Amino acid sequence: MLSIQSKTEQPQKCTPNVLPCRVHHNGPANATERYWSPSTDADGKKVAYFRGRKLDGKCVKIPDDYRGVVMRSTDRKLPRGLHSAGPSHVFTNAAAEQVDDEEDDEEEEEEEEPVKILEERASFDEVVLWGHESMPDKNDLYAKGIDEWISFAETMHSTFSTSPDAQDVKES
Repeated sequence: MLSIQSKTEQPQKCTPNVLPCRVHHNGPANATERYWSPSTDADGKKVAYFRGRKLDGKCVKIPDDYRGVVMRSTDRKLPRGLHSAGPSHVFTNAAAEQVDDEEDDEEEEEEEEPVKILEERASFDEVVLWGHESMPDKNDLYAKGIDEWISFAETMHSTFSTSPDAQDVKES
C-alpha cells in the first residue's frame, strides 16, 4: 500500500517536459538557459532546441477536477493504526480486500502489509510533450496515457445504478 502525504508548506508549481529522448537521470537538473530555453513563436507553438535538435512542443492540460503531482519515494512507513488518519491518501489493492468472511480470521492473524509513504514535491496543471521537428499528435503515448488514465479514474469513481429508473450513462 502507498500513502501520499503533502508537506506542511505549499508544494512548488512546475511544468513537466516529456522529451523525445532518453536521459539517464531522474531528478532535478540545473538547466541553464544555455541548454534549455523553450519559447513560444508567433503562431503560439512551443519551440526548443536540445543538443542542436529542434523540438516542437504541445501543452496537455490536466482537467480542472484533477491535479498532477510529482512525488518522491521515502523509506518512511505509516505507523500501524494510522492507515486512515492524517492528511494523506492511502491506496490499496481493492481485490486483495475482498476477502470472504471465512478467511477474515486467518487474515487477522497475518501481519498487515506496511504502508509506504510517498512525499509530494511539486504540483502541475499541464505537461509539455515534445517531438523531433514535429508536434506530438493524438496518438502520442504520453497524451493517450493521460487521457486514458483520466477516463479510467472517472469510470472507477462513478456510480452506476441497475434500477430501471436510472438514466443512461453517457458514453464517450
